[in-house]
Amino acid sequence: MKRRVLFILLTIISTITLAQSHEIGAFFGGSNFIGDIGRTNYIYPNKFAGGVVYKFNINPRIALRGNYTYIPTSGNDADADNPFRQTQGRSFSNTIHEFAAGAEFNFYDYNISDYRTTYTPYIFTQIALFNYRSPAEMVSSNIIRLESKFSYAIPFGVGIKGLLFDDLAIAFEIGARYTFTDDIDYSTPKINNLNYGGNGNDLYTFTGLSIVYTFGRPQCYSGLTE
Repeated sequence: MKRRVLFILLTIISTITLAQSHEIGAFFGGSNFIGDIGRTNYIYPNKFAGGVVYKFNINPRIALRGNYTYIPTSGNDADADNPFRQTQGRSFSNTIHEFAAGAEFNFYDYNISDYRTTYTPYIFTQIALFNYRSPAEMVSSNIIRLESKFSYAIPFGVGIKGLLFDDLAIAFEIGARYTFTDDIDYSTPKINNLNYGGNGNDLYTFTGLSIVYTFGRPQCYSGLTE
């Protein structure tokens, strides 16, 4: 019985190993911030953002992914559609450095080495750790000391990807990051002048393209549609 179980485990491990393929590349596009200052549009890329991504394909439907994203953010009440915000005259700018890991789920079998499976829509979900600047104290009437701070976010989104040529693939993606903080736009109850009375956590988005190079063992997946 032990030998049979060992044989099954070795077979599974061998199958997974043969199925391994890796993708590494870069992505670029625009970021958008939704908080207590500026516009409230959920998809309005207005700052250039980019980063690098790595994917490990477990099978034709699931890939693990990790990425670093450089995301500048800003907001200005003068750009808001809300009349109340327009009268506030507030503005901010911040820079987010995000490290995220999670999974990508393909709607169709995906394998760029097979002409029948060279594109698919997908969804993704991740957990992210990000660094940004947060207000620490009011030094004078118009000077605020900022400090480096870390927080967490839940990135999620949708995209479509497909073969570009040879071992290169291209993808278009729209993703949002729900954060667990409310001070990316410097809004904080710790400082009276910056207590904007927001009642929700900040949100930021990324919209853009990625180009990845696939390498590793050939994608010898079983169970592909004939």
